[in-house]
Amino acid sequence: MKCDPPDSTWNWGLQLQLFPLWSYAAINGTGENRVNRGLMQPFAIRDALVVDADSDLKDLLAKVLKPGIWAIQHVPSNPAALRAAKGKAFELIITSQRTSGVEDVKLLREIRLGRPHTRLIILASESTPADVLASMRAHAFSFFSKPYSLEQLGNMIQLATDAPCWDDGIELQSSTQEWIKLQVRCQVRTADRLLQFMKEISNLPDAEREQVGTAFREILLNAMEHGGGLNPENYVEVEYVRARRMVSCRISDPGPGFTLDMLLHAAVANPDDDPVRHAAVRDKLGLRPGGFGILLAQQLVDQVIYGQAGNEVLLIKYLDTPQPKTA
Repeated sequence: MKCDPPDSTWNWGLQLQLFPLWSYAAINGTGENRVNRGLMQPFAIRDALVVDADSDLKDLLAKVLKPGIWAIQHVPSNPAALRAAKGKAFELIITSQRTSGVEDVKLLREIRLGRPHTRLIILASESTPADVLASMRAHAFSFFSKPYSLEQLGNMIQLATDAPCWDDGIELQSSTQEWIKLQVRCQVRTADRLLQFMKEISNLPDAEREQVGTAFREILLNAMEHGGGLNPENYVEVEYVRARRMVSCRISDPGPGFTLDMLLHAAVANPDDDPVRHAAVRDKLGLRPGGFGILLAQQLVDQVIYGQAGNEVLLIKYLDTPQPKTA
């Protein structure tokens, strides 16, 4: 897997501020001034490009992208962002919240012609499920349309900056606005990225969106951890169907499967008279605290149906408000 190397952007003033001359002598252990001998290594700055940021976004970036580690270049428009990206490999690009999803997907495609591994987060003033799907095909890192949570955006920016050299990990196999099939690499950060895309695509009332999203994440993480071993070489298959009066999500993992009577470490298997029995089982097995995923999903959607082998599960949520008919 290859990534675009960052350009050699050096900040000598910051280098001297962070590592004064005496520290090099102390590190050397000789009392010699290694800087004067030409042995000092320059300090590399990580580069981010941000388009037309408002004050709220600037405040958020100041908290997440630490000064002295990140150098943030601000540009006023998408054409200016494209010119800047052609001249330098930015580790992270964030689009304007005043442009549309269509405009930002076009920018992403143009940038990735020369910088194919760019991590770009789209902030859009308006979008449609078709725009979000287009951004996934173009390998956007994430997508947020107004109104969005600054806290969730901050978490996604942190995720983008913490992730090592990456390849996308979310591959669309086929997609319409009503039926999406994809493969997802078995990594927690990929699950979080996919959940944000699915929230943008789902076109559900807020309450149902949160319920379906939470249930989906719990079952997806179970599939990645227990079926895929959190091995990035393994993939989970996901299907999403948006019918007029229901939403369904099918998740299939590469593991051997299970039966519910095997899940003594999960809350779903607890007897009525011992609702926390699984905690003792997990502690004895040396497992991390948890085990509530299936039980939580059962409370949030109308049906959780497992296939015969146990490595395939279907989530179904019925809707009071039907989806409008499409042409």
